[in-house]
Amino acid sequence: MKKFNSIMQLLLALFFALSLVYFLAFESIKGVFGVSELYSGTVVTFLLVGLILFLATWGTGSMAMKSLESNLSKKELEKNELKAKLYDLEQALKLKNIDRKIDQSEDDKESSVIKPRQNFK
Repeated sequence: MKKFNSIMQLLLALFFALSLVYFLAFESIKGVFGVSELYSGTVVTFLLVGLILFLATWGTGSMAMKSLESNLSKKELEKNELKAKLYDLEQALKLKNIDRKIDQSEDDKESSVIKPRQNFK
């Protein structure tokens, strides 16, 4: 969709550039397209075609932007889910360490009150 949007924007710019050149150089190129005079209907037709191209370009642009926003929101949701899983895993690891320390301290209390001697050199 992004590629089509780019093509539509280029087509719109090309149309208005060619229209500008046609209307500015109308006096010198009257006979080329078989138009001897410039009527208001001709100008309105050019403007309507330009409006239709502009609306089509605007529509494709908004659809491309909506698609990108949708992909971004999906990726942010997935990122938040991964963060939540990581947080849960970290909390579970911390709880295991705390339980292990509590078990070790209970074992130390049960064995004896006197701590074993340590030799320092």
